[in-house]
Amino acid sequence: MMVEKITDTWISTPKKLLSTATREACLVHIYPTGPSMGCRYLLADRTLTIGRGDDCEIRLVDHSVSRRHALIEHADDGYYVTDQNSTNGTFVNDKQLDDARLLKDGDYLRVGNCLYRYLAGGNIEAEYHEEIYRLTILDGLTQIHNARYLNEFLEREVIRSQRHNRPLALLALDIDKFKNLNDSLGHLCGDFVLRELAAVIRKAVRQEDLFARCGGEEFVLVLVETTTDGALLVAERLREAVAAHRFLFESTPVSLTISIGVASTTGDATVTPTTLRKAADEKLYEAKRTGRNRVCC
Repeated sequence: MMVEKITDTWISTPKKLLSTATREACLVHIYPTGPSMGCRYLLADRTLTIGRGDDCEIRLVDHSVSRRHALIEHADDGYYVTDQNSTNGTFVNDKQLDDARLLKDGDYLRVGNCLYRYLAGGNIEAEYHEEIYRLTILDGLTQIHNARYLNEFLEREVIRSQRHNRPLALLALDIDKFKNLNDSLGHLCGDFVLRELAAVIRKAVRQEDLFARCGGEEFVLVLVETTTDGALLVAERLREAVAAHRFLFESTPVSLTISIGVASTTGDATVTPTTLRKAADEKLYEAKRTGRNRVCC
């Protein structure tokens, strides 16, 4: 018998029944962050239940997950996932399941508040380690860069700005009254809003710039080779885009606005990543104090 460990769950399967591809296909835990992030759940040629119940093969201790939330079944052409009449639904690539869905390599599977990536390519081990690297530089929920990568990127750009006397701007963005939204509509809605907001803003970000989530509902956009006037134009365009976007959570419309603080430098030798961040944060707080849904510089 071959025994493969699935975090705190053990699945015993006859080795002769499993092909190499079947043995290696897995789900990788992406969100929420914490000790489980990066855990690999190996799949086999049997039905697996995902949920809070003690009898589930993949057991999740999260109140957003139903006792029997989703089912993964092996077939000749791969793995199919179905929702089990869960309270909060099962999603693949942010589309809610109405029927069985064949998982494809790289798909994102969301069960309640928990997010996984399905890997089933030709070299699972290489893909898995690549995914682990992605988790060190990307935010699991929004799939934009995280605070760690932001700090590294901003330090490089501040040095480059000083060396070549080139402009550099930074936008600090924050969702207005996000706590009220979480309290009234729940954390699943809050997570939806964060993902949707990131997608809206990401469309407007140039390839050379960096958009990152630095914690909670706070985001930072680093604008390379951008003056203060240019940064103000970008900030206003983003603010208007978010205010005009139709956020719809499970058929419930959600009104959303953001406040933005702008800071910039043209290569000042006294500027550091910390002082630039602090200057943008101070302007963000000013935007909050003076009415929200605005840009301050």
